[in-house]
Amino acid sequence: MLGHLAERELTIGELATPFSMSFAGASKHVRVLEHAGLVTRTIRGRTHLCRLQAARLAEADAWLRRYERFWNDRLDSLEALLRAEDEAQAKKK
Repeated sequence: MLGHLAERELTIGELATPFSMSFAGASKHVRVLEHAGLVTRTIRGRTHLCRLQAARLAEADAWLRRYERFWNDRLDSLEALLRAEDEAQAKKK
């Protein structure tokens, strides 16, 4: 849904269509996204227009990047350890 909203404002019905979900189901998903601050909803008559709040995504991206560096460092260390083990095993043969 967020990917679709990145392109333009969409109604709940338009958000539901690509996922073959009901209006009620899509509305529940949008409510969760609203609660997370990722989406705002404007009601015009019976039409609910949803808009992406990109600033919140930028905050999430910054938070994830911090952990990406953490895990990359850990995985690099693991890779070095495994390569050293492989080399030690090869020398024994």
